[in-house]
Amino acid sequence: MNLILLGPPGSGKGTQGKILAKKYNLFYFEAGDFARELAQKDPRIKNIIEKGNLIPEKEMTQYVDKLLEEKKPAGKNILFDGYPRFVSQYKDLANWLSKRQAKIDKAIFLDISDDIVVNRLSSRRICAECSASYNLITNPPLQENKCDKCQGNLIQRSDDTPLSIKERLAEYRINVEPLIEYLKSQGTLLRVSGESSIADITEDIIKEFDKEGLNA
Repeated sequence: MNLILLGPPGSGKGTQGKILAKKYNLFYFEAGDFARELAQKDPRIKNIIEKGNLIPEKEMTQYVDKLLEEKKPAGKNILFDGYPRFVSQYKDLANWLSKRQAKIDKAIFLDISDDIVVNRLSSRRICAECSASYNLITNPPLQENKCDKCQGNLIQRSDDTPLSIKERLAEYRINVEPLIEYLKSQGTLLRVSGESSIADITEDIIKEFDKEGLNA
């Protein structure tokens, strides 16, 4: 099966994406990491991202298509984390899959309140060396302010302040709401609370998959 994983910043998409990709043996595509990789190679894209903007819709679609053609192992299904963000991108992706006798089987939306997002992201810390992510509340490092993986210093991203988070949330909801409504109309949307524990969220998703007979 091919999956889309959506949710606001701080909803735990990355954590659930990695768990589900491993469980169902899916090729894992994480839009944020991919955009940052593009930014390292292209100053124009770096400038777009540093200003807090999104890569233009059609341009991002072309980059994603190229990546999938080059990197996705033959016969392996895909989990898209944070992509598509717009109805037009979803339709392009559905068309790409259709040409390969495949489809999006389910789009999971991790639903979470703005207050919890602000609390979670304000507590997020990133390794300055390897970019590993921690949360001082839910996933603290073993040693204060040090990365478990490389011992690099942990820092707070400049856009993880409460004011910046609220601005990002408002923009996210404006952008993604039309896609959520479209997915709902297609019968593809699975809305799951992102406010539970990591294990409980995973269990809720798997239970819904089992009910609908979905598997890899």
